[in-house]
Amino acid sequence: MAEPYFFGYGSLVNRATHDFADPHPARLRGWCRAWRHTDLRPVAFLTAVPAPGVEIDGMIAHVPGGDWEALDQREWAYDRVPATRSVSHPVSTPVDIAVYAVPESRHTTPTDGYPILLSYLDVVIQGYLREFGESGADRFFATTKGWDSPILDDRSAPRYPRHQQLTADQTAYVDDRLAALPVRIVTAPVT
Repeated sequence: MAEPYFFGYGSLVNRATHDFADPHPARLRGWCRAWRHTDLRPVAFLTAVPAPGVEIDGMIAHVPGGDWEALDQREWAYDRVPATRSVSHPVSTPVDIAVYAVPESRHTTPTDGYPILLSYLDVVIQGYLREFGESGADRFFATTKGWDSPILDDRSAPRYPRHQQLTADQTAYVDDRLAALPVRIVTAPVT
């Protein structure tokens, strides 16, 4: 019987945000990432969208006890989509892999009212730098759509619940890559 695994392509790449067992770098064929907003959340977030000919790096990890409930709760704004045949990975035993994605009909482009949180992006990039190095993090930027979306600079008071402290080099990397993209950084209001 195949063991259940998930494919993470955003914050789940950062092992500091979860304790799922048996994580491994992997690649998902036929999908890319996109920054999107849905009425289910007050900010923008990443979703996977079908993209023939595109491959994205990510992590697979075992779903504890074969019970998807905890992960489904964490990823509650998404649908769980079967992806076993689309994922390249190093696990030698049979696995059943799913990816979380929001259906196209349920999401829109981020706006100033629903921006990307810089604290969330920082966590994602920190994970890619740790798992795939700068070349892998560069591939993240290249295989993600929606960089014309506003990004809320909340680093001084992170709003992302699983935010992490970045090193000076990690912060400089994120800032450097964002400076080369058509993003607009929005300053968080002082509360």
